[in-house]
Amino acid sequence: MSARTKAGLAGVFALGLAAGGGITTVVAQRSAPAAIECRTTTAAQVRTTLYFGSARPKGSVSELEWQLFLRDEVTARFPEGLTVWDAEGQWRAPQGAIEHERTKVLLLVHPDTPAARQSVLSVIERYRKVFDQQSVLWETSRVCVAS
Repeated sequence: MSARTKAGLAGVFALGLAAGGGITTVVAQRSAPAAIECRTTTAAQVRTTLYFGSARPKGSVSELEWQLFLRDEVTARFPEGLTVWDAEGQWRAPQGAIEHERTKVLLLVHPDTPAARQSVLSVIERYRKVFDQQSVLWETSRVCVAS
């Protein structure tokens, strides 16, 4: 990956983690992933990584609220499996201060279909609405999955 690409991704990452921090970006997504060649023992899939900030105008998203959202919104749309981990995000607020926020990172591997993309968009929109967020970072890339 070139230095320019890394710098661009770092900027998108910072924007996406600014959920609730004054950034108006709704969804950050790289351009369509380039086609890759998978071997005969693997299948082409899409890896989607979503970054959910937990700060909101009145408090933050609790662990219980996150678990219920994960069960009701994410698992309902992606029952085949997922991975979640805790992270710490930071960005520069419009006033210039460096802000920090607890973040949940969600990793999904799924087929590259319109239905799967719509499910990702639905998860993002529900999170934004339910938890009063301005943005969720969305990263997508093609991967090969061993069968």
